[in-house]
Amino acid sequence: TSPPPPALTPLPDAMLRVRATRERKLSHGDALAVKQALSVPGQGTRDHSPAHVVLRDRLLAAVVACFKRHGAAAIDTPVLELREMLIGRYGEGAKLIYELQDQGGELLALRYDLTVPFARYLAMNKITNMKRYHVAKVYRRDNPATTRGRYREFYQCDFDIAGQFDPMIPDAECLKIVHEILSDLQLGDFLIRVSHRQILNGVFAVCGIPESKFITTCSTVDKLDKMPWEEVRSEMVGEKGLSPEAADRIGEYVQLHGGLDLIERLLQDPKLSQNKLAKEGLGDMKLLFEYLTLFGITEKVSFDLSLARGLDYYTGVIYEAVLLQQENDHVDEPVSVGSVAGGGRYDGLVGMFDPKGRKVPCVGVSIGIERIFSILEQRVAVSGEKVRTTETQVLVATPHKHLITARLKLISELWDAGIKAEMMYKKDPKLLKQLQYCEDTGIPLAAIVGEQELTDGVVKLRDVATREEVDIPREKLVDEIRRRLEP
Repeated sequence: TSPPPPALTPLPDAMLRVRATRERKLSHGDALAVKQALSVPGQGTRDHSPAHVVLRDRLLAAVVACFKRHGAAAIDTPVLELREMLIGRYGEGAKLIYELQDQGGELLALRYDLTVPFARYLAMNKITNMKRYHVAKVYRRDNPATTRGRYREFYQCDFDIAGQFDPMIPDAECLKIVHEILSDLQLGDFLIRVSHRQILNGVFAVCGIPESKFITTCSTVDKLDKMPWEEVRSEMVGEKGLSPEAADRIGEYVQLHGGLDLIERLLQDPKLSQNKLAKEGLGDMKLLFEYLTLFGITEKVSFDLSLARGLDYYTGVIYEAVLLQQENDHVDEPVSVGSVAGGGRYDGLVGMFDPKGRKVPCVGVSIGIERIFSILEQRVAVSGEKVRTTETQVLVATPHKHLITARLKLISELWDAGIKAEMMYKKDPKLLKQLQYCEDTGIPLAAIVGEQELTDGVVKLRDVATREEVDIPREKLVDEIRRRLEP
């Protein structure tokens, strides 16, 4: 056995006094710094007030209800993932991953999205067939744009279908889900842009782009919804090293958008029809649009070759939903939120995490909940709607002094019966203050118990909105409250 550690020698009193003085000075300076730092949360993050949380929960409930309507089960995964699990999965997005300092053990990172953890979960648990949804926070070292609902810490709401199925049936359902959610939330006019990784790769191949430059070319093409073609072309030539001729040939294709008619036209294209990848992708796209026609949603879907999401893992259909305008007559400057949903097919991702490389085909969609929330938040602010932050149904009140015992007994009865009830935390609150609290917080009923009510064995039930009061026998109070609160 090793020898015991040497005993610590106490510091002399003079040294202890010097240290104490230094710590006092430091703590004063630190306190000022902390006070300044705490005046705002970390950059790209935000605090949520109770009213915000109510709005967000309302929004999440609508999204989750749609996921459940389509038969998905919920999962959860850790916010921390092994760094090696995340690096190399996101193309140029990898530089936005929050990597954690080495703590003397595993190298970890904060999750960047919910898709890669899902793929890791499937591989680890040897699951080959699953329909799941996941609502959780993710983290990106992005440049925050809070007015557009872009943060470094934000919620994602994902729906994915994993398993070997017939072509385009699960893919069409994912697009139907996006259409349902955006229609239900009444956010205004929207468009779902659809493309296909194989078609894009086929386009790049027939335009003479080497395969090693497919990914970087994709990320440049994807900027076409934010930049004019001239700027995209100059980035291709100047930064990505493509020849001007190759860039011009790409430009002939990536500026096209339409529906089944465009798909038919490209199937007849002399160059693309000779490319195996493009031909397969166009066949998929034709089938997809046939299914979307059966779902009755093609008027909101556009086949758009400029959609080239720059993530490494998409292998087939890719899509993105954008808001075309904000439906709000009261606002001169509508919130520009851009993309509010996105996703696609990623058949190779699970295999990257499986020791034997076994693949599980997957397709999914992620709803941009923070961006949608920024619209709803502004809409509530403009309308002046007062958002209730609690669900209290009844305030137990007393009109006289020395009735705290009566209040506590009555509120306990209501709680035990499952009624959402509150009372004020004073022994002898004034009745007017109690009733004002009901009005301020939106509590619909007040159960008032005074000396006379106790003698008569009744409770005075007050409708806060109409101010109408009725004496209810104590034993019938719970039933009467439930009756009045029935929707």
